[in-house]
Amino acid sequence: MLRGLLWIALTVACWTPLFSVAKRTLPYLDAFALGTLRYGIGVVLFVLILAAVEGRKALGYEGRGLAATLFGVIGIAGFNLCVWVGLGYTRPEHASVILAMQSPLTALAVWLTRGQRPAGFTLACVAVALAGVALVVTKGDPAAALADLGRGGALAGDLLIAAGAVCWMVYTLAASRFAGWSPLRYTVLTCIPGLAGLAAANAVAIAAGIVALPSAATLAQVGWQIAYFSICTVVLGVLGFNAAAKRLGPLNTMLMLNLIPIGVFAIEAALGRSFAPIELAGAALVVGALAANNLYQRAASRKAG
Repeated sequence: MLRGLLWIALTVACWTPLFSVAKRTLPYLDAFALGTLRYGIGVVLFVLILAAVEGRKALGYEGRGLAATLFGVIGIAGFNLCVWVGLGYTRPEHASVILAMQSPLTALAVWLTRGQRPAGFTLACVAVALAGVALVVTKGDPAAALADLGRGGALAGDLLIAAGAVCWMVYTLAASRFAGWSPLRYTVLTCIPGLAGLAAANAVAIAAGIVALPSAATLAQVGWQIAYFSICTVVLGVLGFNAAAKRLGPLNTMLMLNLIPIGVFAIEAALGRSFAPIELAGAALVVGALAANNLYQRAASRKAG
């Protein structure tokens, strides 16, 4: 239990500053380059870790290369491009509460695709959490938010981040298709084609004149951020999450991840950001509903056992 708590504490510490750091890095390093560099370094480290832990044979796809490529491009490339481009338009705290909705949205996706209806309490928690997200992203004024959408305002970025959350949800559900692969192996062998997708998108954006190739001076200017993105958020964060889930179980692990939106709001407040009361109320609804659903699922799991 103690080891599991230490692993998930590492993950929370690695992932909580992600959106705040990224928001302040994007003016120097575009979203395409950010995603490519983040996973370029991360994939190299992941391959070395997989080879050391499971042996070189684990680097083979065993006839599943096409499926791994499809879901790697959707999950890794799709998620990164949508989130980093979207974050350029919106705020870090918006990104944190939207992405916190991935677990309940996955439950809805399982219901739609596999016919496994969530419990009524879970559906109620999802509805409350969605209402909380709506309060955060619109500040209680949907008409103003929609008008701002036409001008490429924050809501446009929020919608892109929501699309990124859907990409990650598809990627998460696809893991069940790779029976016999460890979580580490699935991560590594899908990150490789995901990185290829990010690099291809980056090349197209450069060729189209949307972005420019970062200079050596620019890379040096954001050197510590690149190290943080690749080593802390990709490698340490993912390894910590997998290790914690193994020791604490997925429900306990996901419960701890609810600390991330709280941490993001705290970081932004410390950096001088002020929040409208309705934004704080919406964030509290999201975190409260997710925590309540998690505790309900834990109780149901104990009863079933």
